[in-house]
Amino acid sequence: MKTTSVECHSTAVVHPGARLSEGVRIGPYAVIGEEVSLGRGTIVEANSIVEGFTTIGERNRIFPFASIGMEPQDKKFQGEKSTLEVGDDNIFREFVTIHRGTNLGGGRTVIGNDNLFMAYTHIAHDCLVGSHNIFANAATLGGHVVVRDNANVSAHCGVHQFCRIGDFAYLGGYTVVTQDVLPFSLTVGNRARLYGINTVGLERRGFTRERIAAIRSAYRVLQQSKLNISQAVAQLEKDKANEDICLIVDFIRESKRGVVIKRGRARD
Repeated sequence: MKTTSVECHSTAVVHPGARLSEGVRIGPYAVIGEEVSLGRGTIVEANSIVEGFTTIGERNRIFPFASIGMEPQDKKFQGEKSTLEVGDDNIFREFVTIHRGTNLGGGRTVIGNDNLFMAYTHIAHDCLVGSHNIFANAATLGGHVVVRDNANVSAHCGVHQFCRIGDFAYLGGYTVVTQDVLPFSLTVGNRARLYGINTVGLERRGFTRERIAAIRSAYRVLQQSKLNISQAVAQLEKDKANEDICLIVDFIRESKRGVVIKRGRARD
């Protein structure tokens, strides 16, 4: 089927109730469910599926064999209404799986804008993902995980449910996360250890040398001083004029699982 605004391959299965905006393209053998809404310019490639109460914004691209908006992998789920909300300009590569929410998590899984989900990435139920993040191949988020903005989650990382990943954080390949990962941090290992700050990533995002130096100084207080975490945070929050340091302090104070603070060593 092809109209002036929507192009749908003849072998695709699109429910009549689905809402397709101008410029949407549906590839061969794709499946689009009844409650799905696809925004302007979104492309759903061959053999992929978008189901459930799923709203997808503009200019997203879903590659073959991705599964978007299916029921959560949670035994407590009893078929109640839950949603997946996706923003604009996201890329979901082959075999990516994104699941809807559950009652325990407010019934919503949310994806922001301009994220890249490489092949085999899994985003579980009730996750809240911000914008401008990169998830490398087979990165996995358990349920109720929060990922803020501009983070990089490398290949085969596993993030435990209810953990948080801070802004501009970098997780090295195969890292296992069971506590919150600090903003601006370079975190690697099984179990995760803190190796300082994500200098390369910050430089690529346009951070000045002075700004990076201030963040590095804050991390020295957290890791290398003889202060415990509460004392270190109390010292850092005296610098109320520095927004980056305030972000670190607020992130730590809001943590319910604790933060990854143990220093990594060269042999780890």
